[in-house]
Amino acid sequence: MLESVDPSTIQDSALRQLVQSLMNQVEELAAKVRSQADEIQRLRDENNRLKGEQVKPDIKPKLPPRQVSSEAERAVPKLRQKRAKTPHLRVDRELIVPLDRSTLPVDARFKGYQRCVVQDILLTTDTVRLLKAKWYSASERRTYLAPSPAGYEGQFGPGVKALLLTLYFDSGLSEPSIHWLFTQAGLHISAGQISNCFWRTRNAFIRNVQQS
Repeated sequence: MLESVDPSTIQDSALRQLVQSLMNQVEELAAKVRSQADEIQRLRDENNRLKGEQVKPDIKPKLPPRQVSSEAERAVPKLRQKRAKTPHLRVDRELIVPLDRSTLPVDARFKGYQRCVVQDILLTTDTVRLLKAKWYSASERRTYLAPSPAGYEGQFGPGVKALLLTLYFDSGLSEPSIHWLFTQAGLHISAGQISNCFWRTRNAFIRNVQQS
């Protein structure tokens, strides 16, 4: 079933992230199930061995023979080159680190700056005031109001909803722990709103997957 779901075809970025997050969770759960099945079989074999019974044979899959084009390739190992990760990082801001001139010798001369990239992460709020266009038709005596952008329905945006599901499913955090983290980041949200937001977002995600 998961093979037929392609998250890259989902236009809504928030929904696409949710789909990918839950697909990753399903894969992790499947891996855990396989690991637990192997452990159960190992315990059964150990129990049978202690009772003097026959254990399940360990049949390893056949591996295709390795094809080597020449004796030189077999004798000379290939060296792996480690790629530099820093040049691919996006620098968000620069911080000039000065040096106290009074601590230097009199003949010291300024020679520019040495670049050093340090990665950090910020968990902060992004509170958005939506200015939704409102029109009024005198002939129809009706007001027309622009709908909220996708993911911004309710009091919380797509970032809150996506992070909520990720922390709950992928990280295994409880709702109280998520509530503590969100409030520490400056988000004004109650424990009840955490629960309601979680279940509404989860149910909406399931409906979208079923309809796709």
